[in-house]
Amino acid sequence: MTVAWLILITAGLLEIVWAISLKNADGFTRLWPSIIGITTAWISFALLSFALKSLPVGTAYAVWVGIGAVGVATVGILLLGEEVSALRLSFLAMITIGIVGLRLIEH
Repeated sequence: MTVAWLILITAGLLEIVWAISLKNADGFTRLWPSIIGITTAWISFALLSFALKSLPVGTAYAVWVGIGAVGVATVGILLLGEEVSALRLSFLAMITIGIVGLRLIEH
């Protein structure tokens, strides 16, 4: 796996952190979740920007968003008591398959 892909995956994982932090920031009324959310969002964007130096924008952006979407939905289910259903899990699996597929077709 190239460095650009590792950077992109890290950026996607940080997207999960900032989204959950902003949920906990309660509209920026709580200091530390707000700081964590803004800081990790900035780092995630910066890492995405570095990955885009060597990866196609369409692929990189789709993977970045996909990692964030699946990750946040998973955290919501596992830790925040959000609804879980076979249909929801099926759609998350389809996003995951898309992420893996995009990685496999890139050289």
